Amino acid sequence: MLRGVLAVVAVAGFAGCSSDDSPEPDRTTITVDTMRNALLKPADVGPTWKTPTESAAPAQLVSICGADTAPATIPGKPSVVSAPLSDEGTEGVQSLTQHALVYEDAVSAATALATLRTVADACPPSVQRPAKSGEREEPAYTETAATQPLEEGAWTGFVTLRTKLYDKAHPATADVAVTALARGNVVLVDQYAIYRLGRSDASANPQFSADWKKLVGTTLSRIG
Repeated sequence: MLRGVLAVVAVAGFAGCSSDDSPEPDRTTITVDTMRNALLKPADVGPTWKTPTESAAPAQLVSICGADTAPATIPGKPSVVSAPLSDEGTEGVQSLTQHALVYEDAVSAATALATLRTVADACPPSVQRPAKSGEREEPAYTETAATQPLEEGAWTGFVTLRTKLYDKAHPATADVAVTALARGNVVLVDQYAIYRLGRSDASANPQFSADWKKLVGTTLSRIG
């Protein structure tokens, strides 16, 4: 069995006192440093998680619709902080790809979220793909996708959930959750994926829903 995703404990911050002569700090703008510190590190998730040696180019996001669709383009011109993680076992692989898009203002962030939601809404509910050969060899599969609204405290956005079933000659499943959540001037885009070998039914990953929600919730709790 794959190692389960471990929850981390959020660290509570504290605010200093200010005099009448000192203006209150602007707590509505989230900084790049705040997001960099909030994104999960391997030790935050579990002892078998690592930073992969190869990862996607920093100028692109993950694929929202899956199948053969290209990674989503980063909307606008935000500062981008990324943190990919992976856990490779003998019976499958888990991965967590995190992108924090830090914009100058809330309007830009809201526009970016709407752009990503437009991409998600256009995802086909089901696709079938033949086997691939060559460098990216992959058996034939069927993949379903569904998008629904998502709210986590003051963060609002959506999640696209995908399930991939490979042909019976190569039994395996893949479950993917792509979340996009905005608050203030930031859009957080997370992709949690779990691939399991030797399974041939869509219910092979009973903890999938709880795991992606736990990972996203932990990151948000670290922002404050």
